[in-house]
Amino acid sequence: MSDESTVQHGPHGYSGDKAALLGRLRRIEGQIRGLQRMVDEDTYCIDVLTQISAAKSALQAVAVGLLEDHLAHCVVDAARAGDPSAKVKEASDAIARLVRS
Repeated sequence: MSDESTVQHGPHGYSGDKAALLGRLRRIEGQIRGLQRMVDEDTYCIDVLTQISAAKSALQAVAVGLLEDHLAHCVVDAARAGDPSAKVKEASDAIARLVRS
């Protein structure tokens, strides 16, 4: 995307905790591989659905953490610079997408 809101502007709020974030995403990736294995092994439907729910919850937790970092860093920095309206709109749109999912 070439949209102004997605242009890279240097270190992001999550940069300081990147290793932990990547670790969480790797665990989620492992959960997804486990789901593939469960389906391949004809695991009981409810057990697969339970694991899907767990993976979705883990992704949601990562998303909320990223949103918190965005608010604490990107939006606050924009407010200090004088006009946070674009960053607030960006955050509002992200929240709306999370709520819909």
